[in-house]
Amino acid sequence: MDFIKRNYGWVIVAILAILPMFVIFSMVNIDLSNGLSISLAEGAGEGGRTTLEMLYHVSGEFAIRWMTAVLTCTPFFILFGVTNLFVRQAMGIATAVWSFLHFAIFIWAEGFLETFAQFNYIAGFIAILILIPLFFTSNRRSMKLLKTNWKKLQSFAYAAIFLSLLHVAILEKTWMIYAVIVGVGFILRIPFIKEKLIARRKGRRTSIN
Repeated sequence: MDFIKRNYGWVIVAILAILPMFVIFSMVNIDLSNGLSISLAEGAGEGGRTTLEMLYHVSGEFAIRWMTAVLTCTPFFILFGVTNLFVRQAMGIATAVWSFLHFAIFIWAEGFLETFAQFNYIAGFIAILILIPLFFTSNRRSMKLLKTNWKKLQSFAYAAIFLSLLHVAILEKTWMIYAVIVGVGFILRIPFIKEKLIARRKGRRTSIN
């Protein structure tokens, strides 16, 4: 119980990231009777999508949602003064896991070489490559080892979200809402806007006290 109390934010993120996995599992049949055999469940798609298209959609949608959520942490701190680095790390791990799952489904269905068949696939693949080192360094030990270089490494997340948005934009998916959220977040990061908002927040808190 003490662990949960100390890390309740991390636990909440883990639960929110894991629960949608059951939707993914419901779309595939896993047979262990004669080795490992994985096949698509028939009729698991919705809205006119095939099961495979639904797998792409769900895994990709949650990957971009978590990625967007990670990049809203800093704007949330600027506006409300609330921050939790380790919750942000948990969200980053959730982003990477869903992105890797999305890529694994693509490779399983289309083959690795198909990754280089279209520009949007290449953009998504580069985003995956960027996420790999971010995933393995999203922990306290890496922070201590890398020190100031840790933040520099993690800043590559901006390139990953740009490439991911480019990936889904070319595919004509519902990407606009994520682009708007990320865009507003970058506007709030502009130094003079950031400083003004933080000063206003602190002034409001002082007047209340």
